[in-house]
Amino acid sequence: MSRDAIHPSAGGRWLVVVVFAVAMAWVEAAVVFYLRSLVGRIDPYQPNPMPEYAGLAFAEMVREAATLVMLLAVGWLAGTSNGRRMGYALLAFGVWDLFYYAFLKVLTGWPHSLFDWDILFLLPLPWWGPVLAPVCIAGLMIVWGTLATRGERQGQSVSCNWKSWSLNLVGVALALYVFMKDALRVAGAGEKALRELLPTRFNWLLFGVALALMAAPVAEACWQRRRRNTTRGQPQSI
Repeated sequence: MSRDAIHPSAGGRWLVVVVFAVAMAWVEAAVVFYLRSLVGRIDPYQPNPMPEYAGLAFAEMVREAATLVMLLAVGWLAGTSNGRRMGYALLAFGVWDLFYYAFLKVLTGWPHSLFDWDILFLLPLPWWGPVLAPVCIAGLMIVWGTLATRGERQGQSVSCNWKSWSLNLVGVALALYVFMKDALRVAGAGEKALRELLPTRFNWLLFGVALALMAAPVAEACWQRRRRNTTRGQPQSI
């Protein structure tokens, strides 16, 4: 049996990861549908958005951590190097997030628009933001994950310098601040204040800056590919 018969091509791995992420998105949407139906919060943006329910908060936080482990695991299994493993993990994360909202719309009719507020995550504090914000980040993850993995068959790799990754990390930190700004403000008042928190304003300007900084490795990777293609197309000197 040939090696190719055992190990799928890079395109095959990309497709398998996408199919896994879509299926996982349906599971996630179904679970959230059950939970929000249980507490009467299909639309989370209403008074007392996170009502206390015995054991539910702990189970939900562990589920979120388990979800991250699953996404990292599929990236590790699909990739053949550390960079490509992270690329597949980010691809899975982005596809999962996009289809999660699509399936939640199918199951519940919510979100009504991309500007509806959602509780995005609970660790380490509740993240709040309009649906459009995580959708933008998910799109960026899909682009980066595809760029990081599509050159695998030709033995090409995407290698960004430390400056791009430094800008990316600053952007991640800024985005986390925007999502958790209101939770940070009331965290000192205790769990009850966090449960009853309803943000009223999203800082789109700061989020736009964060998104642009997070896109630095993507921009560099696109530039590398364009330069590589241009060099390949130039006539060789004699």
